[in-house]
Amino acid sequence: MPETMTGELIEYLAKALVDHPDDVQVSESIQGDRVTVYLNVHEDDYGKVIGKGGRIATSLRALAKVAAVREDVRVNLEIGH
Repeated sequence: MPETMTGELIEYLAKALVDHPDDVQVSESIQGDRVTVYLNVHEDDYGKVIGKGGRIATSLRALAKVAAVREDVRVNLEIGH
């Protein structure tokens, strides 16, 4: 379960995008003011969270950064780690 609002946002968005929402897993690594959010989805759903040319992944990262500003942290989103 995500500890930050940023992790919760990524989990919510990922579950809305994929065909297997029960297989969405979000974990976080917090080191000082840096948060790394790890997103894992069902094998068949990676294309849906990455998108054509990486557009959806780029958008998810941008939204994560906006949410992180509210928490006064820096965030990095790793997909399929």
